[in-house]
Amino acid sequence: MANIVIIGTQWGDEGKGKVVDLLAEHADIVVRFQGGNNAGHTMVVEGEQFISHLVPSGILQNKTCVIGNGLVVDPEVLIEELDYLNGKGIDVGPGKIKISERAHLIMPYHKAVDHAREAKKGDKKIGTTGRGIGPAYEDKATRRGVRFVDLLDRSVFTDRVRTILDEKNFYLTNYLAAESLEPDPIIEQYQQYAERLAPHVTNASITIFEAVKSGRQVLFEGAQGTHLDIDHGTYPYVTSSSTVAGNACSGAGVGPKEITGVIGIVKAYTTRVGHGPFPSELFDETGDAIQAKGAEFGATTGRRRRCGWLDTVLIRNAVRLNGLTGLAITKLDVLDELESLQICTGYEYKGKQLNDFPASLGLLAECRPVYETLPGWSEDISAVRKFENLPENTINYIKKIKKLVETPIDIISVGPGRDETIVLRNPFV
Repeated sequence: MANIVIIGTQWGDEGKGKVVDLLAEHADIVVRFQGGNNAGHTMVVEGEQFISHLVPSGILQNKTCVIGNGLVVDPEVLIEELDYLNGKGIDVGPGKIKISERAHLIMPYHKAVDHAREAKKGDKKIGTTGRGIGPAYEDKATRRGVRFVDLLDRSVFTDRVRTILDEKNFYLTNYLAAESLEPDPIIEQYQQYAERLAPHVTNASITIFEAVKSGRQVLFEGAQGTHLDIDHGTYPYVTSSSTVAGNACSGAGVGPKEITGVIGIVKAYTTRVGHGPFPSELFDETGDAIQAKGAEFGATTGRRRRCGWLDTVLIRNAVRLNGLTGLAITKLDVLDELESLQICTGYEYKGKQLNDFPASLGLLAECRPVYETLPGWSEDISAVRKFENLPENTINYIKKIKKLVETPIDIISVGPGRDETIVLRNPFV
């Protein structure tokens, strides 16, 4: 029996959706444990693309999927996603999609605050997705949140919305110069959501516990990436939840002894959406070429992703923070046409080399990447299905990553499709 956590090692967009979809074949339950619809996981099956924002990627493998208590959920977005998947002929009934009764709701005032704050900050904005994620987590931390279990009790829900909205409207109008919101339309709209989603709401912790107890295998799906973690990321240019593997337990409601492995997803180069430090970022034609071939646009926002060379300082940091037992390298094929490649092996700071990722953004801004140059392979690898059949320079690139981060490579993705994958070790077998 194996229970595996999948996390991103960089700043998100590493290709977690494809790896979860691939490994879900061997799992019985797939659990999303943090974030909200600010995440977008893209999967390609038999040439058809699917994008999920809240529903775990295992749904394409017809697995039981759980939306854990660690998420903040916009019910409107969730219903749209269920309808989208249902229209594709995928079973998204209560037997397949379960929602933790303790998961918090994103409310209209969360999105209003999110947009108004970014507008007020102007050039100093953080670069949020504007979906109300941060404000929802704020209310959760200050004990003003609304959970699904509250939504299902109309009197409790009504009282909470009216009480909270008094404060939110004061903040929106007097500080953010935005429009106020009326409680009654919100209450009525969310009661419609309650009727639709009630059959899916359950004690997810018990669901997962009973599955593990009976010997079933669980795959825990993270969102965003390690360096967007609220504690360990490039603060304040981070998301509002803990994205590291340790949060799989808290965000799903299971004990740490149940986790048997942690797979970190590493894009073969580095990308970042929005603002924040990025030491190995490229501002030349090579960066543009990687961006174009990799179709580097956010699955959720559509924003252009900044591109750069693979940064192994980041990856080593993720190995330590997550206790990684293996790596999955994605989008390796995007590098096919490059004559030479560079890997960031450390940072230079005032004449000294740093091998660890600093917490200070001021210090990080003065760091310069230290690169090691490797020859490219200049040929199409998308049809390769065995490691030994890869070009010699591709194999050397992979071995160099393994050596620098001191972690086994389990999976190599050579294209977007589920079948365009080389599996060196299946963590479930």
